Amino acid sequence: MRLFTGLVLWAILFVLCWPIALLLLLLYPLIWLLLLPFRLLGFGVTLTLSMIFALFLLPFSLMR
Repeated sequence: MRLFTGLVLWAILFVLCWPIALLLLLLYPLIWLLLLPFRLLGFGVTLTLSMIFALFLLPFSLMR
């Protein structure tokens, strides 16, 4: 569903302003590579916080 939404939004942009749509299509891999470290950092932070949360809840789950 997310892919379809992106495709529809890109098609609307292509109809309204095709040079920007083509530029976005060409620059998308570069933008994806630039944002990749932030995705990995977010994954690491989420994993760390979920592990800390599980450690705090461990005594309660052992009492059950």
